[in-house]
Amino acid sequence: MRLYSASSEETLRARKLLADWAEEGYITQAQHERFEQETVSNLRTTNIFLRLVLFLFTLICVGAAIGLFFVVSRPSDETAGVFLLILAAGCYAAAEATASQAHFYRYGIEEAFAVCSVAFLCVGMLVAFFSGGHYSPGPNSSELLVPAIGAMFSLWIWHRFGYSYAFIAAMVFAVFLPGYWTSSHAAQHVITAFLYLVGLICIVAARHDHRFDYLDERYSFAEALLWLGIYIAINLRLSTLVPRMYWLGFRYAASEFARPFYWTTWVLTWCLPVLILTRGTRKKDRFVIAIGAILAVLTFVTNKPYLGWQRHTWDPMMLGILLAAVALSIRRWLAGGTNGIRHGFTAARLSGRDKRWMDAGSAVLGLAAAQSVAAHSQTKSTEFRFGGGASGGGGASGSY
Repeated sequence: MRLYSASSEETLRARKLLADWAEEGYITQAQHERFEQETVSNLRTTNIFLRLVLFLFTLICVGAAIGLFFVVSRPSDETAGVFLLILAAGCYAAAEATASQAHFYRYGIEEAFAVCSVAFLCVGMLVAFFSGGHYSPGPNSSELLVPAIGAMFSLWIWHRFGYSYAFIAAMVFAVFLPGYWTSSHAAQHVITAFLYLVGLICIVAARHDHRFDYLDERYSFAEALLWLGIYIAINLRLSTLVPRMYWLGFRYAASEFARPFYWTTWVLTWCLPVLILTRGTRKKDRFVIAIGAILAVLTFVTNKPYLGWQRHTWDPMMLGILLAAVALSIRRWLAGGTNGIRHGFTAARLSGRDKRWMDAGSAVLGLAAAQSVAAHSQTKSTEFRFGGGASGGGGASGSY
């Protein structure tokens, strides 16, 4: 059912590992060249920059074609919806053809066609069958078909092509489903968490047979996302961090929930990170461990809003000191083991990917910090002004 054969994807995975090992000095350059000759793949790949360029270029081409159609024909809502549905089928066929016939693999072009097929399918259904009405989820609404089919088709794209962002899209579509079944805010949170839990059980069961092959990383990332989704669904105080998270279901005040439900979610926000970290540690799964650590930090951050305590400006500083102390303690504990290893874990960098991830994260944080600094213009003081200095002598004759 997957588009790419297991042997082709295993070959690409082996080539990435060989490049990583050669970069770290685990194998010699001669060994790397010899192994590369034995792991030749028929799939066509490219670097991340050209991949993004081709992805955006394809989106622009498809968008231009749609714009030309609407400008020339000016169709009705039903005609436009049918056209978008036909276009969705055409985009999916183009994605299949470019991937299977041209052997594109994460090349950008086939990804853009796959993304367009999902978008056109949902918009086309909404326009063709619901007269282009505004999105207004409510119990027993027939518009339930739009997010439901969008979620299923996104899951198919993830399974067929292996795009991780298609799995994220399916999770986003699932957020809208509870609004069609009930108007209870608490029930919507529970249903969302239950849907993610069902997906988590399926992923864990499917992952059991792919522990050491190329699918393990894909399932690991999906499992981490589902853990994250469950936590987001049960934490009622995340809106204090990002007030505009209404699209994730956080548009309700905490006072609207019953006290037993409210305090149950508070207990779960403390238990869930421990459970995730325990599973990630046992499986030595870095994605799950990372998500567990992130959720533990979110639990600390949202604990005061949950309890109704006053927040202080020095809270982030105290949290940073705590996290730094925990990180240093774990690092020293691991370094104290035999050859710096304890129970299969080490603080030493074993892969060049770690450095690349850290470099990328540092660049993103630096860019965000620069934007935040630039956003706040400096206030000019009106109490103190320099006097006008005369030319010559650097203005020494001027009054200050």
